[in-house]
Amino acid sequence: MRKFLRIVAIIVIILTAILYATGKLYYYKAIIYNYVDIDDLNLFYNRPVEANKGESWNISKSYNKEKLSDTLTSLLESERSVAFLIVKDDSIRYEQYWEGYSDSSLSNSFSMAKSIVGLLIGVAIDEGKIKSIDQPVADYIPEFKEGDKAKITIRHLLMMSSGLDWDEGYASLTSQVTEAYYGTDLYKLVTNLKVATPSGKEWSYKSCDPELLAIILTKATGVPLATYASEKIWKPVGALNTAQWNLDHKDGLEKAYCCFYSNARDFARFGKLALNNGKWGGTQIVDSSYVSLITHPNGLIDPETHQPVRVYGYQWWTDNFLNHRVFYMRGILGQYVIVVPDMKLIIVRLGHKRSTDANGKANDYPLYTSEVIKMYEQN
Repeated sequence: MRKFLRIVAIIVIILTAILYATGKLYYYKAIIYNYVDIDDLNLFYNRPVEANKGESWNISKSYNKEKLSDTLTSLLESERSVAFLIVKDDSIRYEQYWEGYSDSSLSNSFSMAKSIVGLLIGVAIDEGKIKSIDQPVADYIPEFKEGDKAKITIRHLLMMSSGLDWDEGYASLTSQVTEAYYGTDLYKLVTNLKVATPSGKEWSYKSCDPELLAIILTKATGVPLATYASEKIWKPVGALNTAQWNLDHKDGLEKAYCCFYSNARDFARFGKLALNNGKWGGTQIVDSSYVSLITHPNGLIDPETHQPVRVYGYQWWTDNFLNHRVFYMRGILGQYVIVVPDMKLIIVRLGHKRSTDANGKANDYPLYTSEVIKMYEQN
């Protein structure tokens, strides 16, 4: 037995040395924690997105008096939801929490963070920190000054059309998106990428694109992404709770493609900001024409269907559902901030799981959206 244990120890030491030398030591963390969850906050270093005095939501006279449909209730419970919130006409109409979560509990946004980055690019343009969305990435990131990478613009990143060679394989230990989540050097990971297809031609969902946008924002503004988000959006929209943004290492880069931790009530503020065309109260936080641009389909070609993209704008998802224009933020485990502008409706869902169809495509969003739309169309 002792001999066996010595052999195992030697193998572990050799393997660790190899992983360390190749920069793959994060494999251990990925194996131990296996799959991402909404409670991963303390697995990583974080940077606060500071709140200030805060502004409470209006509470409707009909608060929690309206009953959810059996279909919606069943879906929320089966997919282990932890929060469900409905804002109608600028007031909270319905709110429910599970598993001990509350209106101040922090939960992972996952890819909803991409939409936050999209808004921040607009703010930086308004301030003159960034000249325009057609500015070359190379103006901020020197690794993009040569070859085909020099052709990539900020617009291409916003539209998810960089053409960079990136593996978005969430279930793969060796994929780049797994390294982005568990690794410790995001800058090296995303700036060393090669161009695989021409930029600006096809829509291809890649988490490297918003991470590059975050690097641009940090360089353009001179402050960390979380600090910029706090000063330019989080405080101005009256967030009640300080949020947290995961970092790749201590004092490092924010995982801008994911990992913004907040609660349902404060997440809903992003929906309200976009619903009001970038205005909060009497203050224009993001230019209205920019908000309109990012929340409408980008019109690129989808390589799978060979048709113009109708489901994605500029870091925001888009749709036309039950004769209503819809745009929304989305995270991998069914995190949503859904906005139905003509109904002045915002829906927030947070939880551990998402529902998928036989092809692995998320099919919970249509149910969340349709059931709530029907609920208020009938009232």
